[in-house]
Amino acid sequence: MSDITSRTSNKSSDDQLADRLTDPRRPRGNRYDARWMIDNQMGPNALWLLEWLAPALGLDTLPPGARVLDLGCGKAMTSVFLAKEYGVQVTAADLWIEPGKNARRVAEAGVADRVLPVYAEAHQLPFGDESFDAIVSIDAYQYFGTNDLYLPSLTRLLKPGGRIGVVMPALREEPDGVEPPEHLKPFWDPGFWAFHSPAWWRRQWTRTGAVTVEAADWQPDGWRDWLLWSEVCAEASTEEFMAGMARDQVELLRADQGRSLGFVRVVGRRT
Repeated sequence: MSDITSRTSNKSSDDQLADRLTDPRRPRGNRYDARWMIDNQMGPNALWLLEWLAPALGLDTLPPGARVLDLGCGKAMTSVFLAKEYGVQVTAADLWIEPGKNARRVAEAGVADRVLPVYAEAHQLPFGDESFDAIVSIDAYQYFGTNDLYLPSLTRLLKPGGRIGVVMPALREEPDGVEPPEHLKPFWDPGFWAFHSPAWWRRQWTRTGAVTVEAADWQPDGWRDWLLWSEVCAEASTEEFMAGMARDQVELLRADQGRSLGFVRVVGRRT
């Protein structure tokens, strides 16, 4: 595999994709090859979301070699990003992607010495107390973290004063009653009930007493980035399942137009 941060001088179709995806708000993410991101994506662009999380989480302040748990890492794109951009040692934990496959991706990206892929279920993490300087989870925490009892069981893995930071799809406001927003009913999936507002996440994390919440905020116009990425993946993904999922997201996001859907960033420091 060629360097994932490389660009060729010819205007190939992949270079045209890169032009569509390049944005001055993402100076780090802009360096990563568009085709590599498309081929390894599993939903919204995880590198874009991680770059938004990084300042609030203080990734630039971590010392070289700090240990970071990338929880629900998928195909390890975020783990590669963490190792390359911040010089940290990453434990890339996922339930669905085989560690061997992630190990090959990590080696091809040139960070095999800094990323350790492992198989792990989020409720049975095989790590000792105070093992990590930081915990990151991108587009995954909503699948296992809505239980009120979960966060304290996870933050025991943080060193005292360490931070956890997550980004995930969210609702701008909590719906009233038991019905989804009217304009989203034709597209609603039961899994969307795991999407919650920034206020909901702030309250849930605060009342556990496990962390001091330092951020729980909405990404301005995050839905536009999500839509752009979904449009590109629908057109350019070589895997039909992922292309189909992207087409579904395009329909959903065009119907919503930012009224309800977007992304939330939550950061807490272990108390």
